[in-house]
Parts: sequence; structure tokens; C-alpha cells
Amino acid sequence: MMLYFITGNVNKFKEIVGVFREEGVKLQVKRLTVNKIEIQSKDISSIAKYAAIDLSKKINKPFFVEDAGLFIEQLKGFPGPYSHYVYDTIGVQGILKLLENVENRKAIFVSAIALVVCDEIYMFEGKTKGSISDKPRGSKGFGFDPIFIPKGSERTFAEMDLKEKNKFSHRAKAARKMIKFILKHI
Repeated sequence: MMLYFITGNVNKFKEIVGVFREEGVKLQVKRLTVNKIEIQSKDISSIAKYAAIDLSKKINKPFFVEDAGLFIEQLKGFPGPYSHYVYDTIGVQGILKLLENVENRKAIFVSAIALVVCDEIYMFEGKTKGSISDKPRGSKGFGFDPIFIPKGSERTFAEMDLKEKNKFSHRAKAARKMIKFILKHI
């Protein structure tokens, strides 16, 4: 079976392929870049599901889409589903500025995967609790990885290699759920 991951983000693709390798799955995953409609919603799963529904009208092969967001407790969940836009506009430094002199630095990364097979949509979600560092650390990863410290680690995602990051990652958790489902049901 060939499975397509619809994403323009090469870093997300590398992470997902890494999870497939770690799980020993012999499924071929190819990246496909297709323009997708992304609705505005507070719910990451709703955004991924809507994109999958829209793309299923254009793509007649098994595929999945993924959406993720960083939800910071002290900022009432901001940037959440707007993480990509916030990263592009104010970046890591902007988030750190918003958290200046703030003690509560709890955050959670959420990933939602929508898998489409034979016109059916299956949803998988992964969450990683953690905190926001005081300053950017590390040069690996992408997005807010330099400031996110997953619970159970002292290091940011950007200080970890891909294999270590995938032990904690919200995206890896969602991908593992999807892989387990595929192996059992498809």
C-alpha cells in the first residue's frame, strides 16, 4: 500500500517517516504537496478533518493530513491553531516576549492526523505536555522547537535529534496511533 502525506512541510514529513521506520512498518509514505483549504477553528482536529474532506474530492488514493498547534496555558491557549501564522509573524522571540516575567510556562503541543482510505476518514490525536523555556535552545527541529521542553526532559525539542524528539513528540504519538490502526484494520 502506498500512503501519501499531504504537506508542504518537509520537517513534518521527516518526522512522520521516522516514526514509520521506528515502528518497523514497511508502508511506503510519499510526500504530496497539494493546496488545501484550512478553516479557522480553535480545534486542531476540526482543521485537519476539514482539510481531509476537501482533499478527498481531489485525491483518489490513501492519504493523510496533519495539523498541529502549541497551546500556552498562561496565554489562554494562544497561539494554538494559529501557531504557524504566529511563528511567521512574531516568531519564537515574540512568544518569549509575551511570557516575560511570567512564572506559569506550562504548554501543550497537539497534533491531529486525518487519514483518508476508501472515502472514510479516521482521526488520530497526539498531545505532549511541557513548558516554554526562558530562551531559545538548540538548532534542530523547526517552528517553536527551540522553546518547547517536553515533560520528562530537560532539553528542548531543538536540542534533540529526530529519534529522541519522536519519543516525546505530539506528532509521533498521533502517527503511532494511525500506524496501529492501519496495521489492525487496513
